[in-house]
Amino acid sequence: MARKALNKLFLSLSIAIVLTFSWSGSVMADGDEIEALKARVVELENLVHKLLQNQQAMAPAPAVSTAELEAKAEEAAEAKVTAMLAAHSEGTAEKVHKHSFKFGGYVKLDTMYSDYSGGSSSGAGRDFYIPGTVPVGDNGESYLDFHAKESRINFRSTHLLDNGAKLGTFIEMDFLLGPGGNERVSNSFNPRLRHAFVTYNNWLFGQTWMTFFNVGALPENLDFVGPAESTIFGRQAMVRYTNGNWQIALENPESTITPYGGGGRIVSDDNKVPDAVLRYNLKGDWGSFTAAGILRQLRYDDNNGNSDTTNSYGISVSGKFVFSNKDDFRWMASTGKGLGRYMGLNTANGAVIDQDGNLKTIDSTGVFGSFRHLWNDKFRSNLTVGYLTVDNDTELTGTGVTKKAHSYHFNLIYSPQPKLDFGAEVMYAKRKIESGADGDLTRIQFSAKYAF
Repeated sequence: MARKALNKLFLSLSIAIVLTFSWSGSVMADGDEIEALKARVVELENLVHKLLQNQQAMAPAPAVSTAELEAKAEEAAEAKVTAMLAAHSEGTAEKVHKHSFKFGGYVKLDTMYSDYSGGSSSGAGRDFYIPGTVPVGDNGESYLDFHAKESRINFRSTHLLDNGAKLGTFIEMDFLLGPGGNERVSNSFNPRLRHAFVTYNNWLFGQTWMTFFNVGALPENLDFVGPAESTIFGRQAMVRYTNGNWQIALENPESTITPYGGGGRIVSDDNKVPDAVLRYNLKGDWGSFTAAGILRQLRYDDNNGNSDTTNSYGISVSGKFVFSNKDDFRWMASTGKGLGRYMGLNTANGAVIDQDGNLKTIDSTGVFGSFRHLWNDKFRSNLTVGYLTVDNDTELTGTGVTKKAHSYHFNLIYSPQPKLDFGAEVMYAKRKIESGADGDLTRIQFSAKYAF
């Protein structure tokens, strides 16, 4: 047989063997595919032997020329190679279509100069705006802080199962609020869990944004939250079902309580009934709208074997309106009895204990609005205003609890490339307690961020 034909056939065998090993090393290959490829290798080997035998048998016959035999062998080899490559591409495309994996997140540096009128500050309130940590009184302090703790990383996977079901996973962490770390040498801050959930068709199981919270309405602030005093905000474990525009969820309960007469917050962890949330979402070219209602139980068991429960409920409406020039307005309004930790990063508690040991809910209302303007394709600004009011029964809570809080935010963000942002933001926030004392925070923040 001609050398060229033999070379073509041995090339086919080599390709088949390479494909076999590449598939067997793939995380998406299964045993049946590997066995099928092995069978094709055997088939090619048999083809080589058969052509050799045909050459020997036809050698005495002058009717078949060497050129014709070489052409037939080359044609057979090319056909096998083409078929195997097509099968390999088809199988790989099918696997990619059924399973996908993606890493994401961003790296962010924050530089902040914070001036407090009411006293000194430490802890997480120096990393981002937490209304309840703004000190009231006199003898203010100022600070300069650098940190990259908001940086985060996440992993996502999607899977189309053989039964037609859709399955997904998502897990994300950052370094805010986690224990450990110092600013003396290494700044080695510990990671914390943000999201960890699995979805199966319309079901979600795990930890993610509270169903009562519409993250899509949150303004674009350099501060981690922005109008923190007036927004519903949080993540927790849950079971959620989505059907079209509707969502219903049962979520982890937790009660925060003010002692009779005032004092340190009680986090009871005594609840026996999950928080229930019903939500409706509407989207269009004009923007989005969300309405959500929550019903939950607040419970406290004291050290003497006494316990009491009370019901809590609230409603939150929010959305984003997109203008024709691509500017937008984002907003949220929320109110309820005993919202507690759901409102304003737990600026107010959900209930207070009365003189008889019973729980009385604390009413609160928060509202914010934020206008985003695009100066051009690289510069944009956001102006945000937020306000919170709390209706305390001071005969029960005392006068050291927050009565109201508000904040103003203005920024300018420059994006020289997609997903790369440099920004400057000025924030002014004020908190007032029931005694009449107040304190404010003025913060200038510079940030650099790249999302991937």
